[in-house]
Amino acid sequence: MENREILSHIDHTLLSPCASWTDIQKLCREALTYQTASVCIPPVYVARVRKAYPSLTICTVVGFPLGYSTTQAKEREVLQALEDGCDEIDMVINLSDVKNGQISRVREEICRIRQVCQSHVLKVIVETCYLTREEKIALCHAVTQAGADYIKTSTGFGPGGATLEDVRLFAQQIGPHVKIKAAGGIRTREELEAFLEAGCDRIGASSAVQVLTQQEAGE
Repeated sequence: MENREILSHIDHTLLSPCASWTDIQKLCREALTYQTASVCIPPVYVARVRKAYPSLTICTVVGFPLGYSTTQAKEREVLQALEDGCDEIDMVINLSDVKNGQISRVREEICRIRQVCQSHVLKVIVETCYLTREEKIALCHAVTQAGADYIKTSTGFGPGGATLEDVRLFAQQIGPHVKIKAAGGIRTREELEAFLEAGCDRIGASSAVQVLTQQEAGE
């Protein structure tokens, strides 16, 4: 798999709470140079990035990283992000609802966020490291029924990240219109290729550009 093909599936990500504007600018320049699918950045930087890099596809996060803010708060976050010029939203589900057996509440929240997003891409982070197999399957169905564009494995802030086992399970359980994004702990070329081959359309990664370009340069 060529570097260009891999990079076209990468959400070039920087979600550190200490990310500076200089760090964000570097991320954006790399995304433009290597033609990644998007940059995934903190909400506070969306408007500034849209102004400085008008051609970039900008993704940001909502309810991040714990997901237990209210649905109304998440809706307001989405509205602000879209007003600031965001193209794609990665929202975290309410895991408390999952653990309370209230998958219907999760589905309802995704439906509401879908409505606010309108035609913008919506990715739903389910944070697999906290879930049983049965919960993962139920969430695949909820994400599908709610009309989201993607199911995403992880925030990268939990105790575990993406696994190939989970991606393969998602691929079996989601509807035909739903794509898969893996994130969290994917750091080598071999891992990037393996996740794409397993069925991912996007990979959230902070180091993919560095890993692939260093290899290309023979370092």
